This record gives sequence, C-alpha cells and structure tokens, in this order.
Amino acid sequence: MSEKQKTMKERIDELRARRAEVEAGGGEARHAKQHEQGKLTARERVASLVDEGSFEELGLFAQHRTTLFGMDKAVMPADGVVTGSGTVFGRPIHLASQDFSVAGGSAGEMHSVKVANALNAALRTGTPFVFINDSGGARVQEGIDSLSGYGKVFYQNVALSGVVPQVSIIAGPCAGGAVYSPR
Repeated sequence: MSEKQKTMKERIDELRARRAEVEAGGGEARHAKQHEQGKLTARERVASLVDEGSFEELGLFAQHRTTLFGMDKAVMPADGVVTGSGTVFGRPIHLASQDFSVAGGSAGEMHSVKVANALNAALRTGTPFVFINDSGGARVQEGIDSLSGYGKVFYQNVALSGVVPQVSIIAGPCAGGAVYSPR
C-alpha cells in the first residue's frame, strides 16, 4: 500500500509503533544487563527524576547519518540519548540521559547535537540542566563529526556557566570526551 492510500488511523498507528520501537532503546536483553549491574536504563532514570507525566521528549526520532565502517546498517534508537524537559517538584528543568543500551551510550554527532539543543533550551528559558552520564565516550566510527558534536556541547556548557545551574549525575562510565562536560 502506498503512502497516499493509507488512512490517517493507519499513519497514526505506524507512528505509535515507531515510537514504541525507539523508546525500547537497545532492547530487552541490554536493559536486563543494565539491571543485572544494578543500573537503571536512560528512560527509567528520567522517569525517576522528573514529576510523573511532566517529561516532554525532544529529538526522539533522531538518527545518525554515518555510512562508513558498517554504520549504514546500525540502528541506534534516539541516537543513544534521551533529551527533553520536565519538572522536578513542580520546577522546570531540561535534561539529557545517555542510553548505555544503545552503542554503549557513545556520543556521535546527532547524540551531541541533541544534548547541545537541550542545553541551549535551558539557557533560553533560564532552567537548570541535568545531564545523566552513562557513556563510553565518542563514537569513533563517526570520526571528526563525533568530535564536532562534542564541541557543540562544550560551547553550550560554557554559555550556561554562571547563568543557569548545570547538574551532572554519573550513573555509569564517563570516558573520553564525555568527561569534559560534567559540572
């Protein structure tokens, strides 16, 4: 069936299915491994932090654009980071939670762009930014694009410094370029 022939209900059902697929992150097996290590998943951490029903995710369907080193076949839901806004005790925050179940939480270009966008939103609104770190560092398959993404995050870190609070939670590995962002 072509896109033109689909009903609105069919399109909405597809969107819901796609959303559920992305929200599953790295899948049940990787989530079970996180739990075996006594760790929560990225989405569980967000749910534990923010007031119930307050989280608004940004960049859910973000995908990497790398094609080298087999990355053209790599599926990385939400590009390995959950970003958005919510409230904590009724007060607004912006946040990012790295998803170790997706490529070890590695930071590629889109991953970092999502974090930088959330940091920028915190700056524009004057809300605190919370970064839940669980990352093995840069996604080396993306090369300089990954490093450029880190540069965007660091730029925003500096812009927020002394303007809005930046809170870091180290919930797992924080290696490589990831160690420069926590405040």
